[in-house]
Amino acid sequence: MALQIYSGDPASCVLLVICCLPIIILCYHSQRQIRPKGCRRLGLPPGKSNLHDEFDPKYNSGVSPTDKNGYIPAWRVKALFTYPLKSCGGIELHTSNIVATGLKFDRQFVFAERSADACTVRTLRNAGFQRLALIQPEIWLPDPSARDYHPSLPEVKSQGVMVISYPQPLPKGHLKIFAKIGMAIGILRSRAWFQVPLSPPEDSMSKYPLRPVTIWKDKPLAMDFSDFIPPSLHAYLGFNPSNSPLTFLRASPAHTRHIFRNAPRKETLGFQPNTAFADAYPIHLLSLSSHRDVAARCAYAIPKLSIVRFRANIIIQGPSAFAEDHWKRISIGGVEIHAACRTVRCRLPNVDPVTGARHPAEPDRALKSYRKIDDGDRTNACLGMQLVPTIEEFVMNVGDEVKVLEIGEHRYIKMLAPGEKVEGV
Repeated sequence: MALQIYSGDPASCVLLVICCLPIIILCYHSQRQIRPKGCRRLGLPPGKSNLHDEFDPKYNSGVSPTDKNGYIPAWRVKALFTYPLKSCGGIELHTSNIVATGLKFDRQFVFAERSADACTVRTLRNAGFQRLALIQPEIWLPDPSARDYHPSLPEVKSQGVMVISYPQPLPKGHLKIFAKIGMAIGILRSRAWFQVPLSPPEDSMSKYPLRPVTIWKDKPLAMDFSDFIPPSLHAYLGFNPSNSPLTFLRASPAHTRHIFRNAPRKETLGFQPNTAFADAYPIHLLSLSSHRDVAARCAYAIPKLSIVRFRANIIIQGPSAFAEDHWKRISIGGVEIHAACRTVRCRLPNVDPVTGARHPAEPDRALKSYRKIDDGDRTNACLGMQLVPTIEEFVMNVGDEVKVLEIGEHRYIKMLAPGEKVEGV
C-alpha cells in the first residue's frame, strides 16, 4: 500500500510520511524497552542452551551410573529451568537456588480470571489460552557491579524485577498492513513488554491487596498485580481491555500451599513441603531417555518433539527410559530428595512452546497408549517424577551427579480438598 502512494515527487513523500506517522510513533514507544536499572538478567545468554543436542540418538538409551567420562558423572543434571509465570516461557539456568517452594522464582506469578468471589488460575490447559506459551518472562536481579546500581532504586528495593514480553497485537483497519511491514523490516518491535517488582517492599504492600485464587482444589491468598497489565496484553489474550476479567497475581510468601499427599511430613523433614502456583509439588524431574521413548512414538505427527514441552524443572541424562518410575529417594549434587510420586500428564504438552499452536492429538495420544501405569490414576498417563527435597535451601547445578538411594512402589493420590484426609496416610 505504501509503495502505491509513493511516486517520487515531493507531494507523495509528504503523503507517505503522514500515512506512516502513526507507525513511527508506535515504533518509538515500542523501542523503549531498556535494561532495568542496576540489574543483570538471570539465566543463560540468549541463543545458548544445554539442550542444544537433545535430539542426539545417544540419549535414546541409558548408560550405567558407574561409567565415567573423565570427571563427568554418567548420570547427571543436563538442564535446569524455572518458570516464573505459570504456563508461560521458561528461563534456562546453569545454576539455581532451591528454596522451600522449589527452584527460586518458579511459578510465583500467574494469570487468572476474576469472578464474584475469587480468581481462577488460567493455564495452557484452558481453551483459548494457548497464547500464554508465547509470553516470555525475564528475571532481572540487583547487580552492585552495574554502573547504574544504587540501593535506592525501585528495582533494587524490590529485589529485582520481572520483565514480561509478548507478541505485539496488530492494530485494526488500514494500519495493520503498516504494522506488518514495520515488523518485517525491523523498524517496529514485534513484541510489547512491561515489568513488575519481584518482591514489593513492605512500605508498598498496601498497593497489592490479597485475593483468594482457585488453583485446583486450593484457594490460597495472592497479591493482586492486575494494575500492571497493559491494555495490549488483555487484547493479546483475547479480552476487551475495557471489561476484561483477566487478572495477574503474585504468590504471597505467607500463604503458600502445604503439600501432604504422597509427600514426607514435617515430623520427618522438620518442615512441611509447600509450593506456590506449581500444580502440586515443588520440583518436576524428567529424564531425556524417557522423553526420547515418547517422542519416537509420535514422530509421525511431530518429527522433533522437544522435551521443553513438558515444562520440567530438572532434566537429567543417563538412566534408561522410565527407570525413574520406581525411585523413592535420590540425591542430586549430594542433597537427598524424595520422589513423591509420578507426574500424571494432561494435554498441556500438546501446545508447541515455539508457535503456541495446539496439536489435536500428540503427545497426549502416544502417552496414553502405553503410559497409564499408576494404579492411583488409570485414566491418565505418567511421565516424570515430582520431587520434595529434604532441606529447604541449597544450590543445584547443571552437571550435578544423580544417584538413586532407594527404589520402591508408587501410587498416585489425587488432589485433596482443603481439610480432606487420605485414608491410611
